[in-house]
Amino acid sequence: MSSKFYAKAYDILAPMATFLHPIAVEGLENVPKDEPVVLCPNHSSNWDPILLICALGREVNLRIMGKNQLFKIPILRSFLRKMGVFPVDRGHSDIGAVKNSIQTLKDGAMLMVFPEGTRVRGKKNTVRPKGGIAMIAIRSGAKLLPVYIGVKKRLFAKVPIIFGKPFAPEYTGRKGTAEEYQANADEVMRRAYALGGAPCR
Repeated sequence: MSSKFYAKAYDILAPMATFLHPIAVEGLENVPKDEPVVLCPNHSSNWDPILLICALGREVNLRIMGKNQLFKIPILRSFLRKMGVFPVDRGHSDIGAVKNSIQTLKDGAMLMVFPEGTRVRGKKNTVRPKGGIAMIAIRSGAKLLPVYIGVKKRLFAKVPIIFGKPFAPEYTGRKGTAEEYQANADEVMRRAYALGGAPCR
């Protein structure tokens, strides 16, 4: 979400966040500026989306899929919407969130989604990602971009954020199959954890 509100919030919050958790960014050149892409990071902490926003900078056209529980708090709901976050019901097939995601990418914005759907504390992918992320990429014509965010977040210690190379999901037919969606989701998270040197199943 490239807006005055986003830029102002970034200017206030980013210095505070990176003071507490400095970031060491690698591979930012892999993030395309002229084509839609789905950022697919691992997820170990509530700090992850904040630090990833800090790594991307303030001049990005970004939207973020966030769990719907966050939107039950009125003040937080208003802030999140202004920051380009939209809700998803993780326990069900949320058609509205899927359509929102596809339209976001077709409009040329960048989409941030945590494919595992929950926080994973360890350094390897023990939770299978949701295949829907690949379906969104396929139906919008976007690429998947793996991102690794360091799982250890000690105060004032650097957190690595590593952007991998984007890749087009592989599929057959016009829209692909559920099995192909899952295979692509597995692959993007395998690549994400590999960026951090973590063993992958």
